[in-house]
Amino acid sequence: MLCGATGMVDRNSWKFDLSDWRFIIRFIGILLLAEGGAMLSCLVPALHFGDGHVVDVVLASGITIAAGAVLFFFNRRFTVVSDRRRAYLMVTLMWVALSLFGALPYFINFLRQSQLDLSFRMAVSGFAGSLFESVSGLTATGATVFADVEALPTWILLWRSMSQWLGGFGIIMMVLAIAPRLGINKYSLYTAEMSGADNTRKTSIRMNVTVRRMLVIYIVLTILFVMALMATGLQLWDAANLVFTNISSGGFSIYNDGISRFSHVQQYIVAAAMLVSGISFALLGDIFFLRFARVRQGLDQLRFYLIITLLAIMAVVFGLKVGMNYGWEQSVRCGIVQTISAVTTSGTLVDDTSKWWMPVNYMFVILSLCGAMAGSTSGGLKCMRVLILVRSVRHLLRGGMHPGAVNPIRLNGRPVSQELVTNVLVIFFVYMFTLLLGTMALLLCGVGATESIGAVVGCISGYGPGLGPSGGFGCYAGFPVMAKTICSVIMVLGRLECLTVFIILTPKFWHR
Repeated sequence: MLCGATGMVDRNSWKFDLSDWRFIIRFIGILLLAEGGAMLSCLVPALHFGDGHVVDVVLASGITIAAGAVLFFFNRRFTVVSDRRRAYLMVTLMWVALSLFGALPYFINFLRQSQLDLSFRMAVSGFAGSLFESVSGLTATGATVFADVEALPTWILLWRSMSQWLGGFGIIMMVLAIAPRLGINKYSLYTAEMSGADNTRKTSIRMNVTVRRMLVIYIVLTILFVMALMATGLQLWDAANLVFTNISSGGFSIYNDGISRFSHVQQYIVAAAMLVSGISFALLGDIFFLRFARVRQGLDQLRFYLIITLLAIMAVVFGLKVGMNYGWEQSVRCGIVQTISAVTTSGTLVDDTSKWWMPVNYMFVILSLCGAMAGSTSGGLKCMRVLILVRSVRHLLRGGMHPGAVNPIRLNGRPVSQELVTNVLVIFFVYMFTLLLGTMALLLCGVGATESIGAVVGCISGYGPGLGPSGGFGCYAGFPVMAKTICSVIMVLGRLECLTVFIILTPKFWHR
């Protein structure tokens, strides 16, 4: 039970009481209000381009805002909650709620296109596709069910891009940065949503400052890259959508051919935005505020990230030159842009990769599983964990040759605790187990073996494009309804790095 006004949690408590649920519902209401406000901003392109969808924008945002207001104002009296178990439950339920209401714009557009003349089966299929697109946007995955995105209304295109920009930073973190006094332990909420973050420097006392600085850096980088693209002659509409989906490691595009139609300079600018998005927010903050002593503490992970990216670019350029007979300029340009897209799990496409040499596509799968730096907008396992795994293998090999030698696993010059190594091994095991389970589930839905593996990797890592018809400029429209639903669940699992969701599924979570 919770102890009244003090907000202290009784450690002998074994269940969630009414105060817990009221607080969770209230916080979900806040997030829905924010999501509805973001939807309402899509009125700008609807009015500017005059595509006749103003009513749709108002309807989607109105329903979301109304639901958020009801949940918030009917639960104004609450008890402060600081238990980490409750944070895990809050974060999971928040992502479910945000995804469901985030699907409204797509489902309303689906109903408009069908003119309400549809069967129950068609409605279920339409909602499954809408939910898939919503989850893909909010988790910054980049997988899509739309074969022709250019046929979508402009407000839908902006919502797709904006949802990725919000999800890339973390919607919950954005709300904490704007409205910090919510009666919740922000450090617990931060680690529950971003369990892969480099939170070694974070404390609950400095959480407000940390999250706000992260948001400022995110906004400044967004503005700078938009200005850089506009300086090359790109219109604000294209520039904003490009930056929204690439600074967030998302990968959605407002065109069917990705970024292939843009100039070479613009493609390199997009690649730079993706490369920066793969760097830890903490490290970017240290660089931004000229804290070079702290920068040195993160050089191991940054060096590993850049070396992997450089080596992969060289391999892909060679593969395109030899396997595809591309010219050197095209091989270098496509190799740089597409490799950075894979490493940062952005999923942005500079060419139809489904027609590329197959070993190159498999390399992208491996790179997306690795991911960029911890604490960035990218998905995957994160470079820090991969680096610890690699050094753990080296440690075991050295121990086999020299049993009496002391060879601790080091990161940034400091020994890594056995607890952290165990944590990394557990997360790696859970990640691989989820990949295997997801692949088997898609196979049971009738999806092909190669396409199932590519889809699960694309969804759990946040890369987006898979293998086969769902790779390259393809989409997931041909997947069965159940397969789309499974992929939606996998995307949420990947965004929360599996453990947050699995923790609340354990029986002991609901006991003391």
